[in-house]
Amino acid sequence: MYLNEFDATMQLIQGKWKIYLLYEIADNQIARFNQLSRSLPAISNKILTNQLRELEQDGLIQRKVFPEVPPRVEYQLTTKGHSIIPVLDIICQWGLAHVPAEELKEVLCDDV
Repeated sequence: MYLNEFDATMQLIQGKWKIYLLYEIADNQIARFNQLSRSLPAISNKILTNQLRELEQDGLIQRKVFPEVPPRVEYQLTTKGHSIIPVLDIICQWGLAHVPAEELKEVLCDDV
């Protein structure tokens, strides 16, 4: 249960790594677990797994398992996931416009 529509939206993207993961999957269209792990070296496999599961449970990404040995798993944005990217882009634009660059450790959306 959410307090309101704003709370619902914020809870979907809340988490240190979710926005990174959404952008990484959006940029690549399809991403594999190891690819995501390499792209975000500071994230542990356990946290990566948990964040991906939450994004999947919230309907922002879909997970496809291929019956191979070793198993291959791919992630891609759902329609709902694609629809949140413009929202994240606007948040990025606002941050770039209103937060001094020297206060940012990195710029996530420099190509917006």
